[in-house]
Amino acid sequence: MKAARLVVLGVAVAAGGIAAYLAAGSKAPPAPPPAAPVVQLETTDVLVAKSELNRGQVIETSDIGWQTWPAAAANSNYIKKSDRPNAIADFTGAIVRVSLVAGDPIRDPNVVMAKASGFLAAVLPKGMRAVAIEISPEADAGGFILPDDHVDVMLTRRDKAAEKASGVEKFVSDTILRNIRVLAVDQTLETKAGTKTQLGKTATLELTEDQAETLALSRQLGTLSLTLRSILDTSETSEDDTDKKDRRGPINMVRFGVTTPGNNR
Repeated sequence: MKAARLVVLGVAVAAGGIAAYLAAGSKAPPAPPPAAPVVQLETTDVLVAKSELNRGQVIETSDIGWQTWPAAAANSNYIKKSDRPNAIADFTGAIVRVSLVAGDPIRDPNVVMAKASGFLAAVLPKGMRAVAIEISPEADAGGFILPDDHVDVMLTRRDKAAEKASGVEKFVSDTILRNIRVLAVDQTLETKAGTKTQLGKTATLELTEDQAETLALSRQLGTLSLTLRSILDTSETSEDDTDKKDRRGPINMVRFGVTTPGNNR
């Protein structure tokens, strides 16, 4: 009798364990938390330089292309495909005014649409004049003047008043123009990689109309030469600015006993 009870008890325990196991296995797994909604980033195609573009370079079709940008980061000045789908064809043949590296967005002010014009006219800022001056390695910084350098223009002339007083031949030099940008040396508008010197015979300077008149008149008064400025002095404003302004324009010719139309402006 005792053994039978033990058998029944064992069967009951085993059945209870099986029932518990089956009940636990029948429960559905907990549902995963809802996935966060995916935010779709709005993009736009922007016209960019595919390779380095140098000032004065004519853009070819392979030099520019479309690149996907976040719409929020696309400046309103950038060229967008949605606004100007034919921009690649439109910009082919344009002349680069500001040097760009690969990946830089193309903007209208960066180029000049001047397919029928020369390089120099295209890169010359509005209101400025390009005036050529003869140079020589011996007299003008030993041939180290390159496009985009800044120079001062000096006039060396005979001082006739001093000669009359002393009876001895006398020469004096005056800086007539300061901080002038060199546009080109001979017919080279840009400095190539590895260029050390530019032994040219003519430098083309970027001048205002008044400065151009001063330079033209100074040719008749004596010998002109260029002095190369340090790159740290190209934005110089600390020295006697009033004197600099006087020396930059035709009003300076009064010192030489010459009157120009600019003196009366």
